[in-house]
Amino acid sequence: MNLYEMLKNYSNTDYYGFHMPGHKRNENLTNCDLPYSIDITEIEGFDDLHHADGILKEAENKAAILYHAQETSFLVNGSTVGILSAVMGCTLRGDKILISRNCHKSVYHAIYMNGLKPVYVYPRFYEEEELNGPVEASDVEELLCQNPGIRAVVITSPTYDGVVSDVKAIADVTHRKNIPLIVDEAHGAHFGFHSYFPQNSNVYGADIVIHSLHKTLPSLTQTALIHMNGSLADRKKIKGYLHMLQTSSPSYVLMAGMDVCMDLISKRGSEIFETYTVMLEKMRNSLKELKILRLAETESYDKSKLVISVKGTGISGRQFYEKLLNQYHLQLEMAAGSYVLAMTSVGDTQEGMSRLTSALKEMDFLLDKKMTEFEPKAGEQGKSKVNFSLPKLRKIYTSAEVDDLLNHSSGSKVISLQWQNAEGWISTEYAYVYPPGTPLVVPGEEISREAAELICKYEALGFSVEGPERKGRIEVLANG
Repeated sequence: MNLYEMLKNYSNTDYYGFHMPGHKRNENLTNCDLPYSIDITEIEGFDDLHHADGILKEAENKAAILYHAQETSFLVNGSTVGILSAVMGCTLRGDKILISRNCHKSVYHAIYMNGLKPVYVYPRFYEEEELNGPVEASDVEELLCQNPGIRAVVITSPTYDGVVSDVKAIADVTHRKNIPLIVDEAHGAHFGFHSYFPQNSNVYGADIVIHSLHKTLPSLTQTALIHMNGSLADRKKIKGYLHMLQTSSPSYVLMAGMDVCMDLISKRGSEIFETYTVMLEKMRNSLKELKILRLAETESYDKSKLVISVKGTGISGRQFYEKLLNQYHLQLEMAAGSYVLAMTSVGDTQEGMSRLTSALKEMDFLLDKKMTEFEPKAGEQGKSKVNFSLPKLRKIYTSAEVDDLLNHSSGSKVISLQWQNAEGWISTEYAYVYPPGTPLVVPGEEISREAAELICKYEALGFSVEGPERKGRIEVLANG
């Protein structure tokens, strides 16, 4: 019996709860279709996520077996809490840590919380696709040699756009130096369940792997897993941070969703993935017939992600995204400067995939016949190309040191500058486009001309640059 079945059985008994939550499993009270009947707290017989030794422990063990991990814990605060706990559990305050520059903002938040000194490894950049590529094992090895004392390495694979790094090669490099490898594989929860996709990073030797079940599998939003392997990562310390950072009132609805998801993969995974991958491959082959639009593919990538390039069409990714949304009622995952991203999963239907294929082919036809149909913004077609690679930035202070300067130094204050005037100043704010949530500027970094131009370009294209207090401006150290 899985957790969901146990909760359903309990909801049909005559047990009356004088305990949290306050809705008391009374579905009639609010007259809305929410799962009140199975929303409970840690009552007798239902285990405790923070000290699991019953049905929740069984569910976590089931997930560990499915993902070939030595130990797995449920996360009800998303992959973010797993990343925070992994980074802080593998480091001491003030340590150096090597991270790929395209890591999610939660990695940077962990760096701030533990006062860490980041060393950046920059992924390859594919000029033609305007996509950030994989992290190279040789670059990781070189930086580890140049920066003794690094305590942990963090990479993102697959990236938001589906680009996959050689995790095995990178793990081999870090392990030769007795350094744990943390892989943010949030977007790869479906890896390892069909030969159409890569294996997951547990199989390739990563010490800590984080998966967002809700991103690519049939599980509820906020559900994720953290897997722990080997002895290089301090599992006890990581779990200690999980206890501190995860809610002390974990949702049984979310945990039941995770358990059901694992049951589904365990019992019917081969069947549903075979159906899905056949549909997906048929769709990808059909999209290769596009004449003006292009299905972007890199050397090693997650085929569940459909990256549609609009490069050279005279319209931006944002305009293309809005056209699909407003005219075809197709809500894509994100828009970037020169492409859009559509995420697929085992939950997709043939009808949905056919609608997207037809829409893309129709737009491709219109672009081929008359570009003016899309009415690009005045002057947009004539603008010089801006490289959308991650800007190279010089780290002056850590985020924690910036905080100390502002809080404890009478001589340090902040001024606000327009982005076009920010070159050479030291930022005190984050700046990122969400999604994907990779910071383009981090507190303590000297803002380069490339970074300022890139952010101005994003704003001109209609993207929301998040992080700064004021639109179009960035706060910097006045005496930096």
